[in-house]
Amino acid sequence: MPETAIGLFPDVGGGYFLPRLPGKIGLFIALTGFRLKGRDVQKAGIATHFVDSEKIQFLERDLLAMKCPSKEDIADVLDAYHIKSDTAQDKPFVLAEHLDKINRLFSVNSIEELFENLKRDDSPFAKHQLQILSKMSPTSKITFRQLKEGSSLTLQEALRMEYRLSQACMKGHDFYEGVRAVLIDKDQNPKWKPSSLEEVTNEYLDICFASLGSNDLKL
Repeated sequence: MPETAIGLFPDVGGGYFLPRLPGKIGLFIALTGFRLKGRDVQKAGIATHFVDSEKIQFLERDLLAMKCPSKEDIADVLDAYHIKSDTAQDKPFVLAEHLDKINRLFSVNSIEELFENLKRDDSPFAKHQLQILSKMSPTSKITFRQLKEGSSLTLQEALRMEYRLSQACMKGHDFYEGVRAVLIDKDQNPKWKPSSLEEVTNEYLDICFASLGSNDLKL
């Protein structure tokens, strides 16, 4: 989830499912953009099942062949394919050795506190995360608050919140600059505005999260 690297936030329901992952995994991948691949997506708690890529076409065939299936019927088919898929089955979760540190270091009330935790820890893992986070848009404060608020919202409420945030990002500077630096020019050298966490004030965040009134997303 590279959104904080382009001045955005984890959208399409990220504010709902990320804070509901075990421990602080959701906050970690949301802020750092750490990539989860294959079975690790399921091991992290994001996906419910893992199916080998070569079995996908047969899974689709079996699902499409079902007539008026119940939720349980669909679950049975998914479970069967999950059990038959053995790719990387015995491979440890990619973040397993770091979970204790992630849960401890990312148990914070602000991004500023997170930076202090990482600086004090001084381990190679903490130094690496500090280096990564230092490159992200300071508007990643939006992501931090998004996950904090999203933890108590329904999916519909979280999607409405994310629509508000998308409109705020479209009015700002960093989303366009991030896309330019990462995806268009690919110089990997964005010039963020605001340029520091201190400049991203609570008043700024309140505006980003404010209701859009009649323009709010309707679900």
